[in-house]
Amino acid sequence: MESPIKNKSGSFVMNNTKQLAFTLVELIIVVSILGILAAIVLPEVQGHTQQARESAAKDNLRLIRNAIEQYKLNHNGVTPGYSNGSPLVAFLIYPQFIEYSNVTGDTTGSKTGAYIHGPYISEIPENPFNGKTTFELVTTTFPDPFTGTTGWYYKASTGEIRLNYPGTDSKGTAYSSY
Repeated sequence: MESPIKNKSGSFVMNNTKQLAFTLVELIIVVSILGILAAIVLPEVQGHTQQARESAAKDNLRLIRNAIEQYKLNHNGVTPGYSNGSPLVAFLIYPQFIEYSNVTGDTTGSKTGAYIHGPYISEIPENPFNGKTTFELVTTTFPDPFTGTTGWYYKASTGEIRLNYPGTDSKGTAYSSY
């Protein structure tokens, strides 16, 4: 009930003694509506996350492929993965992308003397599906199926690079064929 009371200035005002609160029914209705909205929106957000990974994978492949092409131009048509005409092991390929190199493929961290080529990228991009940046060298054919144990499959003899991840994207295209 409301009853008039006198405030400090001497005038009468109405006193509202009724407390305002949500009832249990109102809370259940609001929670139900939020649950329905979440059920509608969540699949949309998850679909966009998948598309973002697919887009990132394609962009990272583009970066690495551009680096390979630039390296070939500076090294008389030889792809990363060789030094003085000999094939390298996988972990020795990284410096050829991210450090300075001479015409035979030897690398160093600073630009000096004959080491005038590169770096071609600042860091090896990660595979957005498994978070790995490692290479696995392929000498003949790419494996089937892809395992996802490394970030990338790389065939140094041809300069081909592939995303190492099994499965297909949202359009049914195999990740390995990106």
